[in-house]
Parts: sequence; structure tokens; C-alpha cells
Amino acid sequence: MTGEKWKKLFIVLLACNILVIIFMLILINWPIKGEEISNKSSKEEDIQFQVHTTRDDLNQLINQYLDKEGLTGGFHYEVYLTDEVELYGKIPFFNREVDLKLTFKPIAQENGDLVLKQESISVGEMNLPVSYVMNFINKRYKTPDWVTIQPKEQRVYVSLQEMKLKSDVRVKAKKFDLEHNDISFLLTVPSVQP
Repeated sequence: MTGEKWKKLFIVLLACNILVIIFMLILINWPIKGEEISNKSSKEEDIQFQVHTTRDDLNQLINQYLDKEGLTGGFHYEVYLTDEVELYGKIPFFNREVDLKLTFKPIAQENGDLVLKQESISVGEMNLPVSYVMNFINKRYKTPDWVTIQPKEQRVYVSLQEMKLKSDVRVKAKKFDLEHNDISFLLTVPSVQP
């Protein structure tokens, strides 16, 4: 074979290779036939989970939340769940601190919020009016925005639905029976709308 023939065969082979590469690129980029996958999410109602917990787990969660949010600064207080909701703290009284203990009976509301009805109060050995002590706590202790202290009604309203959680998850109290350690919540996760 002559040099001229090799040149022609090389050009034909190169052209074939280029055509094969172009053909493969076209096939790779060609859309797949079949049903198109929808990116739209379901428009069904929000997703709900019922969560059961215990007093011990909830005690740990509550006090971690208070510490994390810086709500125990200034006047330190702690919340414990026994057969009742117990709040322990200290209040200043004539250049010294006096121990404070309030107990509440929790009542789950139809809307999923909680009402903590005041049961007993002790401030050192003093006998002070309940509304006075609750008013003092309301003014001096830092509480979350979704907790409202109502001194006249002698109760604390816990609006769980206004509690800010990640991913817009909402919480509702379903059952709050501390005596039998039967506590359940309904967590609602919003469905993503297109």
C-alpha cells in the first residue's frame, strides 16, 4: 500500500470514530421514555406522630431546654415532674435568698395546650398570698414566650402550639397523667407544598 492509500484509510477511520462518538453522545443525552416523575409533593394533610414518654425523660428535656435557652439565668429555677409539676427556685428577700416551691396540677386542653393549676406554694416558712408570689415570679423569672403566668387565676398557661421547633413541627398534649406516668404528645410535621 502506498502512502496515499494509508492517508485515505486513516481519514476514513478517524471519521468513523468521530461519528461513533457523536452517536454515543446523542444516545446518552436522549431522554428516557416512560412515565415522567412528578416533583410535586402530596397535598394530603400534615403528617402526625403520637409520642409517649415518661416523667424522667420529660424532666431531663425540660431542664435542658431551660439551660439551653438561658431561662434559668438571673433567678435560677428548675422544673420537676413527679405526681405534680414542681417548680423550685429562690427569691431575694432582705439581702438573702429564700427557697421557693410551687406545685401545679397539669390539665391537657382540647386544643393541645396545657394548663398548670396551682396546687400548693411554700416560700421559706412564710405564708404569702399565691397571687403575690406568682406575680413576683412573672416579673422576675424569665419564661419562654409560649408560657403565660396568670397570677389572678393562680395558673400557668403553656401554649405548646406556639412553641418554636425546628422544621415548623407543632406539639399538642394528648394525655398528661403524671400520677400514672402516662404522658403522650401529638407531633405534627407540615407537609411540603409545591
